[in-house]
Amino acid sequence: MIEPHTEADPAALLLQFLAAMGNLVGRDAWICADGARHHLNLFIAIAGATSKGRKGTSWNQVARIFGVLDEKWKNECITNGLSSGEGLIYAVRDPVVEQKAAKGPSARPGDTEEVIKDPGIEDKRLLVIEGELVSALKVMGREGNTLSAVIRQAWDGGNLNTLVKNNSTRSTAPHITIIGHITKEELLHSLGKTEMANGFANRFLWVAAKRSKILPEGGAVDTVDFSRVINCLRSVIDFAQTVGEITRAEVTRELWHADYIQLSEGKPGMVGSITGRAEAQVMRLSALFAVLDRSKVILPVHHQAAMAVWKYCEDTARWLFGNRTGDKNADKILAALRNAGEDGMSRTEISDTVFTRNLSAHDLHEALQKLVEFNLIRKSRVATRTGATEERWFYGSAPPM
Repeated sequence: MIEPHTEADPAALLLQFLAAMGNLVGRDAWICADGARHHLNLFIAIAGATSKGRKGTSWNQVARIFGVLDEKWKNECITNGLSSGEGLIYAVRDPVVEQKAAKGPSARPGDTEEVIKDPGIEDKRLLVIEGELVSALKVMGREGNTLSAVIRQAWDGGNLNTLVKNNSTRSTAPHITIIGHITKEELLHSLGKTEMANGFANRFLWVAAKRSKILPEGGAVDTVDFSRVINCLRSVIDFAQTVGEITRAEVTRELWHADYIQLSEGKPGMVGSITGRAEAQVMRLSALFAVLDRSKVILPVHHQAAMAVWKYCEDTARWLFGNRTGDKNADKILAALRNAGEDGMSRTEISDTVFTRNLSAHDLHEALQKLVEFNLIRKSRVATRTGATEERWFYGSAPPM
């Protein structure tokens, strides 16, 4: 209903709608895996090729619906400005109660009473809209910044706290959703190896967004009657308050078992790192689709919808990172071997031409081994003009036996 009236990408509209809905319904619906509850809070990163991807426009269109659906939630539970882990916890903090000496005519020496120092935040739902996700990635690179660790805790759904000295702020059972916007160029320059390795990046669903059309006069979304949809979504919210654990229908289990193999299979390079939580992401998406259908069980259509969304996000990861490994030395070697084609390169040639002999033999060996482990390059012994053989490295995996 929105799409004809906006230049925003439909995928960006869909994923941000799902994220907002997953936050609005709160913690009363979940799906279990290995004894752990997965609530319906999603982390979404909208990635455009340029600043013209209409990323912000896509959120504004979704926010229009939720402003009508629950104005109180929109006004009190949506914020921005990720800068520190302590700041994120403070936005959903618990009350702070202190014991102080009792006062009053009936108080006796040694009597104490509880005094509320900080009432805290009653509604622990929080939707963070980060229009410049690159800013958050930059502050995470600063020594001592706790933002990355707290964001990871928030996705997991547990209690939030930090080990920062003199900071006892904590949050019990928060329900945090993050929607971030970034360009591809900003992402590739700002996302470091640490964020790839520590599980920060794979807690996000990465969504490619581009301008869907050109509307010089804008759309006419104000003329669209959303009343039926709004009423339907209100019934979904009421349903979600009592749903509890969401399970799979028996017929859906068969689909899940078949897809689980490919979802849980590790992939090489940065694509593998960023899609490393495929199973959990699909679980949350399928449970959210079930709730939107006011169903306590995940039906095949809900699983299939979740898999379709995940495929788009996985394709986005490939578009963003291609064959990058996240290791600067390894990526330089990979590019050089790709350019070398069938001729390949010897270890000496790699050292001389790629690194101008400024990389140690140990670091060169480590980079080559990483590329071999990721099945991105291969080595062979090739005959030289003198009749001897030498080790040469080639782009691409080894041919099948």
